[in-house]
Amino acid sequence: MPSPLSGRTVLVTGATSGIGYETARQLAERGALVLLHGRTAEEARAATDRLIATSSVSGSLVRPLAADFARLEEVENLAHGVVRDHPRLDVLVNNAAIAAPERHTLTTDGNEIAFQVNFLAHYLLTDLLAAALTGDPGGRVVNVSSSLHRTAAIQWNDPQRIRRYSRLAAYAQSQLALTVFAADPRVTAVSVHPGICETGLLSVYGNEGDSAAEGAQHVVRLCDPATGIVNGAYYDRSERVSPAAAATDDRTIKRLNKLADLLVGHTA
Repeated sequence: MPSPLSGRTVLVTGATSGIGYETARQLAERGALVLLHGRTAEEARAATDRLIATSSVSGSLVRPLAADFARLEEVENLAHGVVRDHPRLDVLVNNAAIAAPERHTLTTDGNEIAFQVNFLAHYLLTDLLAAALTGDPGGRVVNVSSSLHRTAAIQWNDPQRIRRYSRLAAYAQSQLALTVFAADPRVTAVSVHPGICETGLLSVYGNEGDSAAEGAQHVVRLCDPATGIVNGAYYDRSERVSPAAAATDDRTIKRLNKLADLLVGHTA
């Protein structure tokens, strides 16, 4: 029997390593056409070649795409290219993430780098892909979030954390924002904490974790149209649980959208 994912088109951001790479592999193995995003064209192509060489996946099911999320102009170009080439997008997996650096760092767009890469770039990408995403039943956005969102507060008066910077607090803020964004009514979206996994972000959490492939299984399950979802739901691995209170607060959702529109240069 064909997989429910067969014939569906899925864009996975940050898919050159870790959970993103394993998510792309598992989706393609189930017959989905995977748009594999990397920071550079070289990284995306290398990951695509590696995936095809080390699995049973046909080359026709994986397409490399590139955009540096530290540059919002590249995010816009990525979105326009996807809409042009894939006017029907079934799933967007917002997975790309970085650990906030030790020193406070602003992007060329003027945003704290973890806030931009982990949240604002995905906010902009989702907004620009909304028309392609909202068509078919089962169409959805899956935000790869973190249990650390529970420790966070969005610094409304200083979202760039210029006055007081902490690496962990900056990372947690970006994950809370991504989790709040799942409740946005524009598209059907959920968030998932895939567990603590052996990826490039492990240093944020501790010393050991599950394999990236295990973490990816929880993401892939939510991409499957056979898995029913409720907009704004939050999953800790495979279990639906309540997120931080802010993530379901209407006022916070509206306030975050207003802030994000301002920071990505869009007016609501």
